[in-house]
Amino acid sequence: MQEPLRVIKLGGSLLKTGYLRDCLARIEPAYQGSRLVIVPGGGVFADQVRVAQQDWHFDDTTAHEMALLAMQQMALLFKSMQPSFVIADTVSALLKQSVLNKVVIWSPCINELNQSGVPASWDVSSDSLAVWLAAQLSAVELILVKSVKIDPMLSVAQLSERHIVDKAFSASVAAHWFPISIIHARQI
Repeated sequence: MQEPLRVIKLGGSLLKTGYLRDCLARIEPAYQGSRLVIVPGGGVFADQVRVAQQDWHFDDTTAHEMALLAMQQMALLFKSMQPSFVIADTVSALLKQSVLNKVVIWSPCINELNQSGVPASWDVSSDSLAVWLAAQLSAVELILVKSVKIDPMLSVAQLSERHIVDKAFSASVAAHWFPISIIHARQI
């Protein structure tokens, strides 16, 4: 019997707060007995896309694709910190690698996301993309790891209002059955 697959999204802000290296080191032992796919946030790279869009006024489709490239950059950074992890870009490649019991880092394929109809909007960040990916992979759980402490009493809508998750996250999770946990980096 195949081990369950879990998707773990590591927020881009973990890089700024210094939690990233520890999270990457603790993921594999913390979720032993599971196949793991890691979704990187865009972090400082996505922040630069936002600044560039304000300065140069390019369209949201271009910004969306540049933000996906930011996630790809973070995937490379994650891999440099955990060389035993592997990178894959498409749903089929992720599934192939996860069957080999490798921890897989998602480097999102722009064409695959465009073809699936993912909206090109800042309302859809790596949080909502992690929901999309977990659904595509038939994950048993989605875990979002954040650099801020999460009040367990807050609803998804309140988390969105406080900019802990993106604006599209609430609608994204409403359509899926798998459990979703939103935790602080020290809870891994």
